[in-house]
Amino acid sequence: MMKLKENYKWSLLVPTSMGIRITPMAQGQPVYSSDTFFMQATSAETNVASVSSYLGLPVKVLTTFVKDSPIARFIKDNLRSRNISFEGKEVEQGGPWGYRHQINIADSGFGTRGPQVWNDRAGEVGRRLNAGDFDLDRIFVDEGVRILHLSGLICALSAETGAFCLELAKIAKKNGTLVSFDLNHRASFWKDREKELREIFVEIAKQTDILIGNEEDFQLCLGVEGPPAGGKDVDSQIAHFKEMTYRTKKTFPDTSLFATTLRKVESANSHLWGAIMMVGDEWYGVEPREIGVIDRIGGGDGFVGGLLYGMLRGWEPLKCIQFGWATGAMATTFLTDYCQPANEEQVWRIWSGNARVVR
Repeated sequence: MMKLKENYKWSLLVPTSMGIRITPMAQGQPVYSSDTFFMQATSAETNVASVSSYLGLPVKVLTTFVKDSPIARFIKDNLRSRNISFEGKEVEQGGPWGYRHQINIADSGFGTRGPQVWNDRAGEVGRRLNAGDFDLDRIFVDEGVRILHLSGLICALSAETGAFCLELAKIAKKNGTLVSFDLNHRASFWKDREKELREIFVEIAKQTDILIGNEEDFQLCLGVEGPPAGGKDVDSQIAHFKEMTYRTKKTFPDTSLFATTLRKVESANSHLWGAIMMVGDEWYGVEPREIGVIDRIGGGDGFVGGLLYGMLRGWEPLKCIQFGWATGAMATTFLTDYCQPANEEQVWRIWSGNARVVR
């Protein structure tokens, strides 16, 4: 595996735009037919970071808050409860039509009815994230970071956040920090901005050691030519991902690890779940097998979180992808969209298929 920085304060650092997620309290019911909701603090990047933070590694978030907002207070208290440190500029709301934290409104679906997600991000304070808000020399040089994890969701929020992510990737690379990049393409974020975002994503990918995404992400985010379209079965997914990885590796030869999850949806509550990755020239995989699903949102982030945790622990590649598979599967068993492992043993029981009671 890749060499990790030896002198460090932070195992994992993530820039993010925090918000809230609301889901029906009546599990499996649609939003429109519900009148009581569960609210949590959320972001894809803290979903990734939670695996390491719950398992005791030092994790930090770089973000932005609305000053004196009760939602900001709710988010800060939640991050503390997850053992996640944070720093971020306090931005004046600017009145009722000013800044706020983003809102994710979702249900989990049930059986043959799939989940629905509605993002309400107007006035999102996280779109202001920029390098000038942080002392990056202190963070990367004086304190030290082992892995910087970036998400395409943050890169695509605004021109400012894209430039911020690129700045982070460059200073991380310069100071011996590994850079992880989950492409996370979202069509609604990219509409009418394809050229602008393609350019910034390519520049970030050039700094990347760990690149995560499916074949569509590689094509849409990085402009890599795709293989001919094929079936949706798992064998086709694997073949196409391998072909896309070889093509992407030619464009970004400094990237050492490529990974993606494999998912076949049998119903909203039953998925076939697998994963595949290439480290150097070697392939590692987990054959898809059935998992029970309460809420699928966050499973991919859980996989990335477990994979990075294994790397931070210095494990061999096969053990890392197995752990990532298990933390991804575990995330889908929570009402929150992030995994909350009690300890490593609990995760390995999920990997082994041991769902028996522990007394």
